[in-house]
Amino acid sequence: MSSNNETIFALSSGPVPAGLAVVRISGEEVPAVVASLVGDVPPARQAALRSIRTRNGLVIDTGLILFFPAPHSFTGENVAELHLHGGRAVVDALHRELVQFRNLRPAAPGEFSRRAFENGKLDLIEIEGLADLIAAETEMQRRLAVEQSSGGLSSIYNGWSDRLTRARALIEAELDFPDEEDVPGSVSDQVWADVASLVNELKSHLEQLEAGEIIRDGFKVVIAGRPNAGKSSLMNALAKRDVAIVTDIAGTTRDVLHVDLSMDGYLVKLYDTAGLRETDEIVEREGIRRAEKIIAEADLVIFIEDVSIKSEAEEVPDDAVLVGTKSDLPRQSAREYDLLISITHGIGLDALRSLIVDRLKAKVHPQSMAIPSRARHKETLTQTLAALRASLHDPHRGLDLRAEDLRVASDALGRVTGRVDVENLLDVIFGEFCIGK
Repeated sequence: MSSNNETIFALSSGPVPAGLAVVRISGEEVPAVVASLVGDVPPARQAALRSIRTRNGLVIDTGLILFFPAPHSFTGENVAELHLHGGRAVVDALHRELVQFRNLRPAAPGEFSRRAFENGKLDLIEIEGLADLIAAETEMQRRLAVEQSSGGLSSIYNGWSDRLTRARALIEAELDFPDEEDVPGSVSDQVWADVASLVNELKSHLEQLEAGEIIRDGFKVVIAGRPNAGKSSLMNALAKRDVAIVTDIAGTTRDVLHVDLSMDGYLVKLYDTAGLRETDEIVEREGIRRAEKIIAEADLVIFIEDVSIKSEAEEVPDDAVLVGTKSDLPRQSAREYDLLISITHGIGLDALRSLIVDRLKAKVHPQSMAIPSRARHKETLTQTLAALRASLHDPHRGLDLRAEDLRVASDALGRVTGRVDVENLLDVIFGEFCIGK
């Protein structure tokens, strides 16, 4: 149980007004609070229809009450859920009543999830997956979040951790009891072979990080080119709405514009940039600087040229898709293009969308969704891998030094799921949650 003996409450459903409002309460005082509000404590995990009243007997609302006794609840504490009508006045009236109870206060953002972590109901990977599930906007984001929040990724790390624990135990046994008959004379065959196997598994796992980051954070596609090539028109066409201002005046776009799209279940972050050219105009020059920065960070650059004017043989970024626009007009450019499009007539746009999805899938082809997806995962797993490799680097080093490498690896791996030394991370992680979760 959490050492925090305060009972907390919050609106856990969406903002009011709404068809339904769910108020969650967690802590030691839950049975007493529920009994005061509805007259009794309903049977565990059974929905009961009750009138919710103030301590003066005034009816606030009629709704469903659910009670989850500790430790079999989301937080591991006594938890109650009050399902009310989602009117603002109804929720405000209940809030005013709840704050009158002693030792009962509004929850901070993420506090329910933090108590679940502190009480061993969820680990950090599952907590992060839960936050991602709440924020998921595309099908692939949902799948990735479900895998992490349901413990699929944690089971891999816990399995590795158990193997490391066994390896360390065997080494410690040899160090402490070298003369005992029941301790193997050499742990090399069974320990170091498994450590080598762990290195290969961890290396393959880390290679999936880019796929996880793209699924979670989006595939960055940047539209670049000279002024008036049709970049803003292309962005509007792909977004199917007017995101960018389109004029015949060169240099209309002065900043990086951005819109999120869902393509084949993936999040695609589409950027429109300032036209690339030499200029003395201060604002446009800053826009070009920002364009060059986002181009350098892109997963895919779509470099477009107006085929109705002669190509100036300008330099195209490496691995960019070269697209010729305004293909409905008489062609003047002799350059070879990957794709020709006409935004006015809608020619080639479906082919361009397919090309974007194909490039995305070329980078994202995980065999499962149990893959890392955050910078925090990369940092700690990389530390784990480095320590494991250090333990194998020189077989002639002292066994105690190699055992220390395994301890470092084990601690780093433990930080991924929150088993060890993560106090400084908690405020950051739980700060991602909305109030009520």
